[in-house]
Amino acid sequence: MENALMSDPTLAPPAVPATDIIAEVRGLNLFYGANQALRDVNLAFERNRIHAVMGPSGCGKSTLLRCLN
Repeated sequence: MENALMSDPTLAPPAVPATDIIAEVRGLNLFYGANQALRDVNLAFERNRIHAVMGPSGCGKSTLLRCLN
């Protein structure tokens, strides 16, 4: 099933000006041997915003945070 934000561009959040982005991740991939833990992760962290990492157990949340650290 397609996400409503993906199917209707009028519902998508407005683009963030590049000056408000303080950190960015582009195309992050992480492997543990032959096992791929993260696949093509793209994130932009905006100035003066609170960000949360949420997902089910085993989806790579802590692995992503370790990469950022």
